[in-house]
Amino acid sequence: MFLAVASLMAFTAQYASAQDEAVTSDSVEVVAAETDAVTEVTQEDTEAAAAEVPIHQAIKTKFIEGGAGFMATIIACLIFGLAIAIERIIYLNMASTNTEKLLKKVEDALNEGGVEAAKEVCRNTRGPVASIFYQGLLRMDQGVEVVEKTITSYGSVQMGLLEGGLSWITLFIATAPMLGFMGTVIGMILAFDNIQAAGDISPNLVAGGMKVALITTVGGLIVAIVLQIFYNYLISKVDSIVLSMEDASISLVDMLVKYQNK
Repeated sequence: MFLAVASLMAFTAQYASAQDEAVTSDSVEVVAAETDAVTEVTQEDTEAAAAEVPIHQAIKTKFIEGGAGFMATIIACLIFGLAIAIERIIYLNMASTNTEKLLKKVEDALNEGGVEAAKEVCRNTRGPVASIFYQGLLRMDQGVEVVEKTITSYGSVQMGLLEGGLSWITLFIATAPMLGFMGTVIGMILAFDNIQAAGDISPNLVAGGMKVALITTVGGLIVAIVLQIFYNYLISKVDSIVLSMEDASISLVDMLVKYQNK
């Protein structure tokens, strides 16, 4: 009887232990499932909140976090640089001339009405090419050599007018990153000042200064990249107009030589 009672108690204890382990395992699984569900919900809420923030609001927030002083100077570089670039684009587009068509008109005017008719055609045509032609035709009575020198000299003047304002764009391209790097240095100084004042290195103390440093640097680089794209476009446009000017000037000299030898 004693052995039977002992066996029954051992079996009962083993059964109870098995049930406790099963309950514990189920509880762990439930807690893990709840934790995963909470994590998924939190991530979904975070993604939804990030998606709901408008782009202009995010830019405004980063502008304020980067420091109004330095970010305002960087934005000023962008505004002035874009203003000059747009003005140059309009000017260069107006300065572009169909040189082949203009040469044909000048040649027809020379054959039909002489130098005065050719000057009238150039006077009524806008652009640096027509201006160069007009200056050369004004000195036709002094010989073709004088006309050629006049065209060369006045071509340099027109080239300077075409390139006007580009130096300011290069100034803003260089200034914007330097202002960003200056903000970086100041942000690092603020971070070390906070560490020194607290007497301890903490991520929260360093994060503020580092954020200012990185935001100003990114702002300066973005401004420089945007202005650099406009600058390269303007340079290519100027080179194209200057090349057409030189080609048209050579054709005009040849045309005047033929006209003079008639």
